[in-house]
Amino acid sequence: MARKSAIPPSYYGEPHKFDPTFTGPVHNRGCTDVLCCVIFVIVILGYIVLGTVAWMHGDPRKVVYPTDSNGQFCGQKETPNANKAILFYFNILQCANPTVLINLQCPTTQLCVSKCPDRFATYIDMQYNYRRNNSYWEYYKQFCKPDFNNPDKPVSQVLRDEDCPSMIVPSRPFLQRCFPDFITRNGTLTVANQTSFKDGHGKTRSVSDLREAANGITSLLDAKEVGTKIFEDYASSWVWILIGLVISMLVSLIFILVLRFTAGVLFYMVIFGAIAAVGYGIWHCYWEYSSLKAKPDSDITISDIGFQTDFRVYLQLSQTWLIFMISLAVIEAVIILVLIFLRNRVRIAIALLKEGSKAIGCIMSTLFYPIITFLLLALCIAYWAVTAVFLASSGDAVYKVMSTLPDCKYTNLTCDPETFSQSNVTKLCPGSQCTFAFYGGESVYHRYIFVLQLCNLLVFLWLVNFTIALGQCTLAGAFASYYWALRKPEDIPPCPLASSFGRAIKYHTGSLAFGALILSIVQFIRIILEYLDHKLKGAHNACTRFLLCCLKCCFWCLEHLIKFMNRNAYIMISIYGKNFCASARDAFFLLMRNCMRVAVLDKVTDFLLFLGKLLISGSVGVLAFFFFTRRIPVIQEEVPSLNYYWVPLLTVIFGSYMIAHGFFNVYAMCVDTLFLCFLLDLEKNDGSASRPYFMSGSLRAILNKKNHKRPEEKRKGRK
Repeated sequence: MARKSAIPPSYYGEPHKFDPTFTGPVHNRGCTDVLCCVIFVIVILGYIVLGTVAWMHGDPRKVVYPTDSNGQFCGQKETPNANKAILFYFNILQCANPTVLINLQCPTTQLCVSKCPDRFATYIDMQYNYRRNNSYWEYYKQFCKPDFNNPDKPVSQVLRDEDCPSMIVPSRPFLQRCFPDFITRNGTLTVANQTSFKDGHGKTRSVSDLREAANGITSLLDAKEVGTKIFEDYASSWVWILIGLVISMLVSLIFILVLRFTAGVLFYMVIFGAIAAVGYGIWHCYWEYSSLKAKPDSDITISDIGFQTDFRVYLQLSQTWLIFMISLAVIEAVIILVLIFLRNRVRIAIALLKEGSKAIGCIMSTLFYPIITFLLLALCIAYWAVTAVFLASSGDAVYKVMSTLPDCKYTNLTCDPETFSQSNVTKLCPGSQCTFAFYGGESVYHRYIFVLQLCNLLVFLWLVNFTIALGQCTLAGAFASYYWALRKPEDIPPCPLASSFGRAIKYHTGSLAFGALILSIVQFIRIILEYLDHKLKGAHNACTRFLLCCLKCCFWCLEHLIKFMNRNAYIMISIYGKNFCASARDAFFLLMRNCMRVAVLDKVTDFLLFLGKLLISGSVGVLAFFFFTRRIPVIQEEVPSLNYYWVPLLTVIFGSYMIAHGFFNVYAMCVDTLFLCFLLDLEKNDGSASRPYFMSGSLRAILNKKNHKRPEEKRKGRK
């Protein structure tokens, strides 16, 4: 007579009976959370419609190109401004700050030009000199309105009608806009080596008068210069960066596979290697600290010197080495305490690591599944970004009255540039301009663009979290197939990863979407709170800031709790095939019944994987450091010339960590799945002939558990 399975009764809805043909999670399952699945599909279709509508109404050129006072793009091909890609401000002194400039809200005429001015000049001086030399007018008129060609027009009328700027100052393009070419010499702000200039109204102004109009531009230009040097470093070292990342990928793969045979040895090597490395780091930091403390000016702090692009400057401060030493001492103490108090759990952690390595060794395709997740995430990010740009650029040109008079009641009211000169506004507010402000409209679509942007963000978060959930459920199903195979690897079903992916898509799209939606809503609220916090940074209401800080902390904790519960719920879905709520409830109570094992074993495993990431990224980083600082004599001549050696170094370290993180995420999911299956195995089975344990022999030995042979096996053994 055929015998049934020893898997938990909820697999088949009947009592425990052993079935040697069982080879993994439930295959006879139905669709779960169908309503959420239908809503998810409708939302995706609506998201496609939103992207289509945004594409029909939007124009990304409005974001790419700056726009002049007439709403025309600077630098757009097949237009009069095709060769005029830079925006020029007639009177930059009327602009309050660079934010106003970038947002095109400066109350002065804005004109597209082919190049920025390279000299000081005024319209009065030009009009006086051009009669003797026409070149003065030929140069100056390129900064006047295109249809103006009357240098003999009275200066007062030219300035009133804003046909030409009253003055021009040496400038250089930044963000496709002309900004004064500030240079600080010996602590004095200058423009073209001058500290004063004529404003075209008969006054001599100081260069410092431009400071408020271009506040912060000098630091931005310095940042641009640093960015250019960083780009040069990437261009000359990208091959070696790629080699470093390939090395980290190979090391990560070898590290995971070697755990199958030497998890215990590698564990102690990692632990004691980390202890020794941190110990040496403490000694070295103390030695450097003592040496620098004995030198003059040893009391200089990091705050005294500010931010420096050359990090070697910080290494000359004793405070830097003191901070390093204290940090390493704390890390050393934590590692030692973990080893002392959790030594009895280490053996189980090692057994789980070995089992996880074996599972990955049997299902090697799981290591490459993150590529699918990466491609899906890249698609989501690209669609969200394109939709956001098209939404932001939707609408027609909107013009508003810009006036330098503080009491002009027409300021910021919409206007028509074609009829503005005949309106009463120019009489009541002399010098006012009808200037392009932004792109928008009065239709329902344009009024709700901000709401549509929020919807775009929420659906983007939902799709991203669904993609991650799909990956977790797929990997969990594959590894559960490994665990619940009584004879490994003979009983593992063929193509377990593909089968698990098919089950997740076919039956559990609704459940995965449900869990992803809950997490997305929490993340959406966190983003709104961060936005409010950013807006209220200058507020002095301490109560509001405190309440906002508390809300941010609570939602941060809630997000991480939901991530943890979703992860375990997806594992239960992959095994039992229940809906999201039932799976989350079963996972929660299972973990609560084994809270000590969860708190110790799961975190010890995470700790070991984290140390592995640090070991891989650290070793590759040390190798990159010796290479880029020309400390490897054999290949010293191959090192490219760099402005900042830390640019490729940090890139290699960060990239190595992310690659190791990608590989170890699969491994962590494997260990978490095996751990949950291990807890189910302990609760539902007792090692008898009808309910044998599915765990490995090493785990049974650690827990002093045994599987009793079935009668036919005993008879076969006697024969």
